[in-house]
Amino acid sequence: MTLSFTKMQGLGNDFIVLDGINQPFTLTPEQIRQLGDRHFGIGFDQLLLVEKPTDPAHDFRYRIFNNDGGEVEQCGNGARCFVRYVTERGLTDKTEISVEVATGIIKPRLEANGLVTVDMGEPRFAPRQIPFVADEDQIEHSLQVGDETVSVSVVSMGNPHAVQVLADIDDGVVERQGPLIEYHPRFPARVNAGFMQVLSRNAVRLRVFERGVGETIACGTGACAAVVSGIRRGLLDETVTVTTRGGNVDITWRGPGQPVLMTGSAVTVFQGTVEI
Repeated sequence: MTLSFTKMQGLGNDFIVLDGINQPFTLTPEQIRQLGDRHFGIGFDQLLLVEKPTDPAHDFRYRIFNNDGGEVEQCGNGARCFVRYVTERGLTDKTEISVEVATGIIKPRLEANGLVTVDMGEPRFAPRQIPFVADEDQIEHSLQVGDETVSVSVVSMGNPHAVQVLADIDDGVVERQGPLIEYHPRFPARVNAGFMQVLSRNAVRLRVFERGVGETIACGTGACAAVVSGIRRGLLDETVTVTTRGGNVDITWRGPGQPVLMTGSAVTVFQGTVEI
């Protein structure tokens, strides 16, 4: 089977995007792992699949697979690439679309300046919505990580995040704690571990150890979760520039009951075909 694909990136978080509408196919987890291998395949952080919506009130269905073959609920940088892909490929003539994801609906929009804004929906904090083992929602939870006790904020942006605020995120903490937090028993579905350094009320640095992937140079939902957690802690204003190793993304959250808005780049790198 020959598949056409497009390689894209958002802040260096890289993807292959597959059109499942005009070239129907099925991939096994092993085939996804082979495609994701950077030495023997194409290489990517996530594979993004464009499908017809299950509800005609929406424009598309958006599915995401990590390079370990597992399907995940959400990917923010991928969402920006998704809307650019469907417009560039002529699958829609809209600049704002309604997209089904595993946990609800997102609304990406192409801006006149070439950036993409995504309405990521409302953040969730109830432990059962993360999921996270705790009796009740708290702004910060104490977590035993190896020999260390850390304070995390837990947030779901359609996928689970645990965010720490640290004075220094480059002292080995990501490498040391990331894998332990991802597989911590209090996160039954595993978790994305975020490490945030606050620079001002409108600027932070962020590193994310992603579930099923390891550290990536950017994570859109991680940026959303970090800003939301910082606002809940009283550290940040409602609009924040998040600096990752892949670049900057702007996040806005106006508080409870409001959606998180994410604005950043989405770039097509190349197109090709691959034999499966």
